[in-house]
Amino acid sequence: MFEEIPTTRPDTPLLDQANIPANLRALSKEQLPQLVRELREFMLYSVGQTGGHFGAGLGVVELTVALHYLYNTPEDRIVWDVGHQAYPHKILTGRREALLNIRQENGISGFPKRDESEYDTFGVGHSSTSIGAALGMSLAARQLKTGRKTVAVIGDGAMSAGMAFEALNHAGDAKADMLVILNDNEMSISKPVGALSSYFARIWASKTYDHIRKSGQKVFSGLPSALELARKAEEHMKGMVSPGMMFEELGFNYIGPIDGHDLDHLLTTIANLKDRSGPQFLHVITKKGKGFEPAEGDPIGYHAINKIEPDPKPRQEKSNLPKYCNVFGQWVCDAAENDSKLVAITPAMKEGSDLIAFAERFPDRYFDVAIAEQHAVTLAAGMACDGLKPVVAIYSTFLQRAYDQLIHDVALQNLDVLFAIDRAGLVGEDGPTHAGVYDLSYLRCIPNMIVMAPSDEDECRKMLQTGYQYEGPAAVRYPRGTGPGIKLEDNLDIINIGQSRTLHTGQSGIVICSFGRPTYDALATAKNLDTTLIDMRFVKPLDEQALLDQRDAKLIVTVEENAIMGGAGSAVSEFLQANNINVPVLHLGLPDQYEEHASHSAMLKRVGLDSSGIEASIRQKLTK
Repeated sequence: MFEEIPTTRPDTPLLDQANIPANLRALSKEQLPQLVRELREFMLYSVGQTGGHFGAGLGVVELTVALHYLYNTPEDRIVWDVGHQAYPHKILTGRREALLNIRQENGISGFPKRDESEYDTFGVGHSSTSIGAALGMSLAARQLKTGRKTVAVIGDGAMSAGMAFEALNHAGDAKADMLVILNDNEMSISKPVGALSSYFARIWASKTYDHIRKSGQKVFSGLPSALELARKAEEHMKGMVSPGMMFEELGFNYIGPIDGHDLDHLLTTIANLKDRSGPQFLHVITKKGKGFEPAEGDPIGYHAINKIEPDPKPRQEKSNLPKYCNVFGQWVCDAAENDSKLVAITPAMKEGSDLIAFAERFPDRYFDVAIAEQHAVTLAAGMACDGLKPVVAIYSTFLQRAYDQLIHDVALQNLDVLFAIDRAGLVGEDGPTHAGVYDLSYLRCIPNMIVMAPSDEDECRKMLQTGYQYEGPAAVRYPRGTGPGIKLEDNLDIINIGQSRTLHTGQSGIVICSFGRPTYDALATAKNLDTTLIDMRFVKPLDEQALLDQRDAKLIVTVEENAIMGGAGSAVSEFLQANNINVPVLHLGLPDQYEEHASHSAMLKRVGLDSSGIEASIRQKLTK
């Protein structure tokens, strides 16, 4: 058990040898426990150097070693769900040194990524995709007769998503040759691991039991009633000591739960399951943060950590500015005090969306639906039908998963639902899988929606209240992190729908129309270039009068932290064209490409959305 994160590189003689899985498989089984300890210690050291996801990886060290030891990777396929737990996998697949630059600009991704390594069989970042992807690979192996094996590793949280069960249902029906490993690290599904359940798990996974089972089927094949009796007896025996009946009914042979930190048990069980035909399901119990005492005690706090600074002297004071999620967290509590019909819904993002205080103060009005974004939106629709006023707190990138429900269940019926959309825009080190850079494009085309983008903290609070009072579907999209530091008013004031505000009036004839976070960077540019700056506030409906007033402008510049294609700037151009206003327009936003991870400031500079980049783009446009 480690109690501190090492700040000097640990001595790892076995890990030095096992730099790729082929070398790992050359080790004896007796050497693997030492390898596990070295791998865990190196991971502690490396994440301390860079920051990053933490607890989940520590919890699957033994499982990762066992899988790469038993399977012929990369020919055999291991598909990791979400990818938070993939750091040990990256260390064992030739990227140990690269881990020291993980999530940094030009460094490796914090998630599995197909173009990064042949061992990363499927790119992930969102949850609950592993079983479906692995099933596709298994069916491809069957069709092409390659003989390769396929494993999906999914967490108990990710199992709450409907698409995981859709894939399980299909896999059972297709009788696919694949292994699904449920990494249960919160004891949310399983009964506690005990001697009896472990004993039966060994029996059910053994070749002897499988042989007896198949022989019994042959013996009773002519006696349907006896065969059914034997089958039910087996099911009831399993049901007494394991939670696996549901998976058995879906067509899987369920094994477990077993201790995911008992390496010998893992090796024996997985080895027995590896060559089984048909869908196999192994339930393992692990502990988030395993081997590091503080993380075991606080798995949520140690889900991810920041880089450990070697010298505390130059450490900067932590900003006391509220983050945008804190603005939302305070507003939703204040609004709930004022309206008993307000309910809050989140798809497993209580901490990230800052609904902690709301959940404590209004437990009967708080609904965490787990990782089930589609259900979250339809649940809100049902509540709105019968008199409640739901607020759905959701990340921009995750709302993409519920787009049909947003259109069909909420907007088409013009239901009174507010979407508080967090992590809008670029999100820094988490990279393109988590970037919320399409919501303005995919929201503004939906009838009945109003869409707002606050430029500062107080605007965010006012827009949330405005959207809440609007009788219909409304969205407020706000970024990760802190704002410019504008003081919050503690009332519940609203703003007029579709009304912009002018933050700077210039004489150059150039007009900047800014949407959301880039506004204060654009303000610096406006002062330097003597341009007018309009904080548009609303993407839908646009402030049409403010645009009509610019028909004599020399140049209109739109700025947004969203994809240029179909975004807020496109809305401006569409309006100008429809009204025969022939003014040159420059659209600034995100280009038609995925932006790789870096710090948020570095990403803004890269795409020209910092103040200097905005100014440079305008100057360049004026020279053409």
